[in-house]
Amino acid sequence: MSRHPAAVDVAVVGGGVIGLSVAWEARRRGLSVAVFDRGPLGQGASAVAAGMLAPVAEAEFGEAGRRALELGQASMALWREFAERVREHSGIDPGLRRAGTLLVARDRDEAEALERELDYRRRLGLAVQRLLPTQARRLEPALAPTLRLALELGTDHSVDPRALTAGLAVAAQAEGVTLCPGTEVERVVVEEPGPRATGVALPGGERVSSGAVVVAAGAWSESLPGVPADARVPVRPVKGQVLRLRDPSGPGLVERVVRFERTYLVPRGDGRYVLGATVEERGFDTSVTAGAVWELLHETSAIVPGLWELELEELCAGLRPATPDNLPVIGRSDLEGLIWATGHYRNGILLAPVTVDIVMGALGAGEPPAVAASCDPVRFSTTPTAAGAR
Repeated sequence: MSRHPAAVDVAVVGGGVIGLSVAWEARRRGLSVAVFDRGPLGQGASAVAAGMLAPVAEAEFGEAGRRALELGQASMALWREFAERVREHSGIDPGLRRAGTLLVARDRDEAEALERELDYRRRLGLAVQRLLPTQARRLEPALAPTLRLALELGTDHSVDPRALTAGLAVAAQAEGVTLCPGTEVERVVVEEPGPRATGVALPGGERVSSGAVVVAAGAWSESLPGVPADARVPVRPVKGQVLRLRDPSGPGLVERVVRFERTYLVPRGDGRYVLGATVEERGFDTSVTAGAVWELLHETSAIVPGLWELELEELCAGLRPATPDNLPVIGRSDLEGLIWATGHYRNGILLAPVTVDIVMGALGAGEPPAVAASCDPVRFSTTPTAAGAR
């Protein structure tokens, strides 16, 4: 007898933070939901992510950067309540830390670049404070004395994505979501007239019918079989290698997230740290290389020398789902019945709450936020009438 339902209101393809968040909320709003993932839940990009909630630190120049900032800030405003709901409904603390972030510079060139970043953020009205090296080291004594400049971003936080994913899975299942790990979706079922997505096909010829299919398959979203070519969106994998470290003496090396030109160090609350991350255009390669490990340790130890005393617990690599403009793709597809929730690049954890709201709007289960326009899949449409119809 199949362990999969014959039919649901919503079939979610992808069991990471985005897919589980969407599934949980859809069920809370009265829809029947099943989540399908070809591996264990949360073992893709969500398991590798550092968990920075950093719309201010990630702010980039240009129009796309401005839209990404607005999207990130809208999601950040939802995060405290989101984290509390996960904890309340699962009994698992997602590890929200509100200590803030330091952007730091090691030499004159980096300091000059940081001054430009400071000016840009001030012009946008963002909360940022310029710190002299002595001021930065009073906040974080482990910083190297050679530090040239720092910016304090008090409104940027972090969360533990692995704890978050575990909590979401427990909460979703308790709410009545059918979780199907280790179940590959062979294709999206598309039927005429329409055409329309009417469910998913599973191994062995099994089908699950659904009123809507939500694709939250990260870097694999574009290649999901069954979706017509003119309804696909451009999502590519961007590899990131990460180190996970542990201080045997407990927490306290740094309290804030420390970021600089190419790397970051993210503290957890238990003496563990995430050090990352490379940015590599290497397709679906997830190998871990000695060069990347050396680069991450070498670069970061120049800022936090005490890093060398930490124990190395894990090396891992993940694939960020990136789009041409580095903005996510969230909303209704050109294919009726298909909804995208992918392309979050470096900000999938940050954008989970606002992604939920946008998808609920696409499902007709709520009002989409104003920032949904920035993520509309129609911007990549190859169907001339799509923009007008939307």
